[in-house]
Parts: sequence; C-alpha cells; structure tokens
Amino acid sequence: MSNEGPLQEMPCMAQSLMGSMLSHSHRSGARKKRGYLEDMLDTENTPSDLVYQSSPRHKMPCVAHLPRGKENERQFVLARRSRRAKESISGLSWDQLPDELLLRIFFCLPLRDLLRAPSVCKRWHRLLSDQSLWHSLDLEGATLVGTAFERVMATGVRRLRCPRAFIGNMEFVRASPSQVFQMDLTNCTVATLTLESILEHCKMLQHLSLEGLQLSDRIIHHLSQNPDMVHLNLRGCSGFSPDPLGQMLKSFSRMEQLNISWCEFNTQHVKAVVMNLQPSVTHLNVSGYRQNLTLEDLKELVAGCPNIVTLDVSDSVYLTTDCIPTLAQLRSLAHLSLSRCYQIHTAALVDFSEKFPSLRRLDVFGLVSEGHESSLRKEMSHISINSSPISTVARPTPPYSDEPVMWNRRCRLRFDIEP
Repeated sequence: MSNEGPLQEMPCMAQSLMGSMLSHSHRSGARKKRGYLEDMLDTENTPSDLVYQSSPRHKMPCVAHLPRGKENERQFVLARRSRRAKESISGLSWDQLPDELLLRIFFCLPLRDLLRAPSVCKRWHRLLSDQSLWHSLDLEGATLVGTAFERVMATGVRRLRCPRAFIGNMEFVRASPSQVFQMDLTNCTVATLTLESILEHCKMLQHLSLEGLQLSDRIIHHLSQNPDMVHLNLRGCSGFSPDPLGQMLKSFSRMEQLNISWCEFNTQHVKAVVMNLQPSVTHLNVSGYRQNLTLEDLKELVAGCPNIVTLDVSDSVYLTTDCIPTLAQLRSLAHLSLSRCYQIHTAALVDFSEKFPSLRRLDVFGLVSEGHESSLRKEMSHISINSSPISTVARPTPPYSDEPVMWNRRCRLRFDIEP
C-alpha cells in the first residue's frame, strides 16, 4: 500500500506538522532531532484512520457563540423551542384571546390608553377601529388641530361632547356622512368655514348645541338637512338671515326644545321664528329680544305651538299686562319666565293661580321686590317663584352642574387635561 495517499488526503495536517518542525530551536541536540524525525516517520507510516482516532477531539462551539452567518442562523432557529411549546408552559397568551373578549377589555380602557394601544400590533390596530369603542366621546376643552377633528368623526362616534374646545382651521373632507346624532359645540373656538365643513356631513343630528358661535346661511341650510332634530340650542348665535332660519324651523317636524335666545336678531328674524315653529315644540326660549318681540308675535306663537310646557320671553320690554290672556291659552304651561318685562304690572301676577292652573314655576326677576316676592310665595304656595335664574331649555348641560353630562347622559370616553 502506498504511504502518500493519507498525506494527500489531509493537507492541513501535513502543513501543521511541517510548521511544528520549523518552530523548534537549533540548540536542540542531534538525538532530540532524531527522535522527532523518527516520530514523524512513524506518524507518516501510520494509517490515516489511526491518526484520526489518536488525535484529540475538538469541542463543538456553543451555538450561541457562533458568528452570525446564514448557516449559523439556521442552526439557531432549529435549536429554538417552538412557540406552541413555550406558550403551553407560560399560560394563555393575548394572541389566543378571541376578538370579542379583547374588545370587552378595550372597552374598559381610558381614552389615553385607548389612543396608544393601536401601536402594539396590527390586530390591536384593527380591533381598536371598532365603532363600539367610540360610541360616546367627551373632549371638553381639548385642542383639535389639523385633521384631528376629522379623525375623531371617522371613528364612527355617535355622541360627541366638546364644549370650549379649540378646533383649528381645517376642511372636513369625509366622503361618507357622519353618524353622530348628539353633538355639543358650545362656545367652541372654530372658524365659520370649518363649522360649515363639519355640519355638511351631519345628516342624523337629533340633539345639537352651537351656543355662542358665529354661523352662516350655509350652516343653517345644513342643519335643515336633519329632519329628526329634537333639541336645538342656538343661544347667542349670529350671522344668518331670516329666510334660511324660517326654512330650517319649518323642516323640524319633530322639534321639542328650541333655545334661540339672545341672538343678533331684528324684527324679521323674530317673525321668521314665530311663524315657522312646528306644533311639536314644548320647550321654547325666545328671550332677549326687547323691542323686537311684540304682542302680535306672541299671539302667532301661541296659536302655532299650543302644547308649550316651558316658555321664556324674558327681557321683552314691549310685552305688557295685555299679554297675560294670550299666555293663559297655553293649557299645559308649567314654567313661565317674564323676567325684566317691565311693563307687566306686579298686581297682574296675583291671580296667576287661577289663570294658569298647570303652572308650577314662575320667574319674574326684576319685576317684584323682595317683600312682594315673599307675599307672592304665600298666596301661590304651589308655584315656585324665581327658582330658575338661568334657562335650561335645549341646553346639553344644566347650569351650575359639575357633572360632565350631555342631555342627561355621560360620555364613556373622556379627555382629561394633564396637570
């Protein structure tokens, strides 16, 4: 058998042996050199399988310490414990929970956590877009700039409360109609064009408050596209004409409560109101029109809305004692406010118990002195005198209330300003 075969098959081993020979010192004796040569010759004459068996075995390096290469990465993946086995040890994971249970958990989260949660994973992002989570939202005092308000509406919110909020200039470009049916924008900071863009997409409104806002004829037209309107608060609004106002009121066949007091009205505005109110109106506030509301207007109002329960005509200085027989035609009248109607004599109030059998509250601030007020309370013990200094007609939140409610209901998600 030839001895050259094994060396040719293991060139690395041959090179290592040659290197070890050259590295020894020249001071070694001839005998020592001769011993090395003999060992070398013995090794060369040894079959290759014996050399392999006699050489020390190399320890396989730990997979974790291998350099990062494609081959090593495959080894690492093969060495990992399967996810199923890992989860079976650690217990139930979030991935195993059904969508219905996750939605129930998300339903208990506050607003700030609910806004952060979509960044966890794609599944959470999808589930957190469910409309059931955003049914009612309270953003009182919030700042909604850019497209923030549009994104809020895109959640499918049905009840939106954001009084005194700041809504920056934006163009509301939602293609589909909004689903909101209760909205409170009382005293918001919002441009008229922005408000037009928002209300253009609202067709399902039933309860709306725009108190203190600058409106336009286009906004009034958009409001008339909501035939199911029940409560409307336009107290202190301005910027719209009598004709669009009359057309809007004529379209509200289900209207129950209307607060249209202290607007920038002239005589034509007042006539547009009293001539176009629907018989369904039961609570009405038309106070603050001083010389613009006359007895003839009041007669028109009573004839068109015979079922009124609450009526506020305060600060109408043209109303005199002659208006009392007209008001007495309202057989369901339970709350009447004549505050600061200075031409109504105090003596005419004495027999109100007989003329208004259903009356339970009477506000006559500025008409009677304290002494006369106490005598009225004695004579009309079943009527509460001057118990309502601020009207609650169509207002979403009762005056002096600390509860953040909107038409007697709280919103589930509430924006809290951080200190």
